[in-house]
Amino acid sequence: MFAWIETRFPALWPWIQLMRLERPIGALLVFWPTLWALWIAGNGSPSLKNILVFTAGVWLMRAAGCVINDYADRKWDGAVARTCQRPLATGALRGRDALALFAVLIALSASLLLLLNPLTFWLSFGAVGLATLYPFTKRFTHLPQLFLGAAFAWSIPMAFAAETNSVPAAAWLLFVAKLLWTVAFDTEYAICDREDDLKVGIKSTAILFGDADRLIIGLLQALALVALALLGRALAFDWPWYLGLAVSAALFVYQQWLIRDRDPALCLKAFLNNQWVGAAIFAGLWLHYLLA
Repeated sequence: MFAWIETRFPALWPWIQLMRLERPIGALLVFWPTLWALWIAGNGSPSLKNILVFTAGVWLMRAAGCVINDYADRKWDGAVARTCQRPLATGALRGRDALALFAVLIALSASLLLLLNPLTFWLSFGAVGLATLYPFTKRFTHLPQLFLGAAFAWSIPMAFAAETNSVPAAAWLLFVAKLLWTVAFDTEYAICDREDDLKVGIKSTAILFGDADRLIIGLLQALALVALALLGRALAFDWPWYLGLAVSAALFVYQQWLIRDRDPALCLKAFLNNQWVGAAIFAGLWLHYLLA
């Protein structure tokens, strides 16, 4: 479909690229944990309204995050092989185009909040703040992945608030698990750009961890699984939940094998593999409630 759009509507293509609509992996990595939160908060039967609102919100906010990220990196992307063809780097779009699109996407996301309760509304300011701040953290800290993890995980307390009008301890344990997982997979992603990032002065956990990157990624993945196992124990989940965690553990082992030589193409493949981790955990959760 996107190839057809690029051919038939070339003027539209840079806008699609700016929002990364042709690359849904980022949205999926937020979407699956959001579904985890909705299903847990809704005890296996979340409201259809909340499912639809949060699905739309995930895709809109992910697009907004990509836009503001490219705006922040517009002077650096041209020097990085993987990002040199982005529309702001090539001049296909201007910085003010990106800011205008960002404002529209945030406004559309905000309109969804009219369908939700006040607690969710107030929590949404955290989501906007983190999404806006994250792209600029690469200038002053080697831990931008930590900020991205918080931004990606912020849909979890919002989902609980929408379903239950509260944010219980289980929500924050799930938040921590998602944050740890995000730092792990975005470090895999950052390894792809490590050499270019060092040249242009962009900071990342891949640079910070150095030769210990694989070990620390593995530890983060293990801690995320421990947090999810503790959540399952606290909520008395049955065996399907742990089956989903076991599949995820196997996928993490596969990712470690992929990144063993730190080949950029294989590190990118490991990063993309994380969409199946999210799906496996949701499948286990869905089956738990189905059989309960």
